[in-house]
Amino acid sequence: MDVKQLKALVTVAEVGSVTRAAELLHLVQPAVTRQIRTLEEELGVSLFQRTRQGMRPTEAGEILVDRARRALNELERARAEVQPRPGEVTGIVTLGLLESTSDLLAEPLVSAVGVAHPGVELRLLTAYSGHLQQWLDDGDLDLSLLYNLDSSPSLNARPLVRERLWAVAPTAAGLRADHPVPFAEVAARPLVMPASGHALRTLIDGAAARSGVAMDVTVQTNSMRVQKQLVLAGHGWTILPGVGIADDVANGALSAAPLSEPDVWRSIVLGTPRYGRVPPAVEVVARELTRLIDSAASHGRWPSARLHTPDGPGADA
Repeated sequence: MDVKQLKALVTVAEVGSVTRAAELLHLVQPAVTRQIRTLEEELGVSLFQRTRQGMRPTEAGEILVDRARRALNELERARAEVQPRPGEVTGIVTLGLLESTSDLLAEPLVSAVGVAHPGVELRLLTAYSGHLQQWLDDGDLDLSLLYNLDSSPSLNARPLVRERLWAVAPTAAGLRADHPVPFAEVAARPLVMPASGHALRTLIDGAAARSGVAMDVTVQTNSMRVQKQLVLAGHGWTILPGVGIADDVANGALSAAPLSEPDVWRSIVLGTPRYGRVPPAVEVVARELTRLIDSAASHGRWPSARLHTPDGPGADA
């Protein structure tokens, strides 16, 4: 099993075609076919099925493709780290961003890293906290924003900010930032909610239990953008972190107000693997990300966010 075979395996799996894979790898088609066949003979299993939709990995193929992709990524990272220019931090860093924070942080972070550390290649993945934590545990991320997470046996969690959750409604509802709305009032409305099992939904369900009210949930979705679209279309109110609706409120598309009775806060942390060497490239990206978040919270670009203090608001959220 060699690197060329692994590249052929992963490329065929990604494009679903030996012919297309050969073009991307700058090889002739029989060479790619031979590399896949050699792998199958070595392992004693079939790695692909030929279907009308193209080449699809078998169950064994999916396992090997997943492992091969990680191995190739690690080799690429190592090559970048061991061939640095003098005095320059180089390497590949894969960062996870919460979907709600991507509009605020992604472009400024890419710009900041590009100026200060041009030898660092950033790879950004966005998802919900549960998915990001799993990817971090699996080694697919170097570091990630997560929320309501304490340090665990596998991860370090550095608290960054606490952020209040907001009721979000069409502009006709007239919600205002300086007039918090009681949770019971929000719960009485038809609600567009994150899907059950989502970490944000867990926070909201906890608030409902503390306030002793039942919510009228009419729609559930795993997309923040869909939540906002459905509110805009008049399907109900929703509950979101302030950073996720700042632009929509500023441009008059939605109205919003902080939740009260009870207040609901989420704590955002920077998660990193507990074990193993931390490459310099990961360290500089962590510093740039932390600096951007501190600046956004301090200068009002992150609505209702507060820099972490051990006994600050939402400390037990």
